[in-house]
Amino acid sequence: MNVRFLTSIGLAAAMAAALGAQAPVAPKQPPAAKAESASPKAGYAVPRTPWGDPDLQGIWNDATSTPLQRPNKYAGKDVLTDEEAAGFEQELRHDLDRDRRDGGNAIDVNRAYNEHWMDAKRLQATADKRTSLIIDPADGRIPPQVQAPPELQKQRAERAEAAKRFADGLPYSTDDMSLPVRCIIRTDSPPYLPTIYNNDFMIFQSPGQVVIAPEMIHSARVIPVDGKPHLNQRLHQWLGDSRGRWDGDTLVVETTNFRNEDGVTFLNTNAATFKITERFKRIGPDTIAYTFTVEDPQTWTRPWTAMVPWNRTRDQMYEYECHESNYDLVHLLSGARAREAQAK
Repeated sequence: MNVRFLTSIGLAAAMAAALGAQAPVAPKQPPAAKAESASPKAGYAVPRTPWGDPDLQGIWNDATSTPLQRPNKYAGKDVLTDEEAAGFEQELRHDLDRDRRDGGNAIDVNRAYNEHWMDAKRLQATADKRTSLIIDPADGRIPPQVQAPPELQKQRAERAEAAKRFADGLPYSTDDMSLPVRCIIRTDSPPYLPTIYNNDFMIFQSPGQVVIAPEMIHSARVIPVDGKPHLNQRLHQWLGDSRGRWDGDTLVVETTNFRNEDGVTFLNTNAATFKITERFKRIGPDTIAYTFTVEDPQTWTRPWTAMVPWNRTRDQMYEYECHESNYDLVHLLSGARAREAQAK
């Protein structure tokens, strides 16, 4: 497992680098273009559970090639024409194709796990022809970052040094390895964004609770929707502390109390001030509009929002074995010690 996941670490690093680049501020787009993808289909009535709540149950897939942030070449364009959208999807499919061998040895090795291992649905752009998953701000980009407090800067610097040691093949200990490599947490932490594989989610409900179980690692979130208050602010969890409520046909989930460790979410925020508000709404028999707003005044200048369509799938949810019969950590550490001995 972990050997395969190391491939996705490179993808995550590339995405993180892309997040740091800011595009020019684009003109404000008409709000109707943004809301289109989250509007129920005409005449659609959301089904209900036997106890009367909106029924979100099923297996859903959130894979798409539409990027989180709007590429600079589409600055000012929220939604594309049919012709532009076809070219955009073709371009994204080419960029994401793991079967390509045209990038030189280093890049081609990074593509070593070919399309056989990947989620084919990730090569499709969103049906509403958006140029980014971000719908607010209007430029489709993550807002600028603020200067982090000294203790957070120190933590990030230490993590960067550890990541470099790992990349150089010289980790001091397992603590130098990221949380995903150690199979502690991955893309199962909110907010949910598409990745190269394991994009399926199972939702099931009971009176007063909604459970969201990602295929990645299977760390299910059990979300009370009965008015139960949040945990004490001093109690922190890997997936945060989630509390839900129904706003009409929309499930609204607020999550706080994340563990203050680098890598708990890909967003690299300050766990003490980080908050996510997610919204799940059935807009058709086979589609959920998943919208999330993240805010952290110690990370960004303002909150920002993205919308990712979840499409019903007949995929089977497979067991995700992460460290069972896995000797990667032993090999990585023994290899580091061998390199140190050779250097001496």
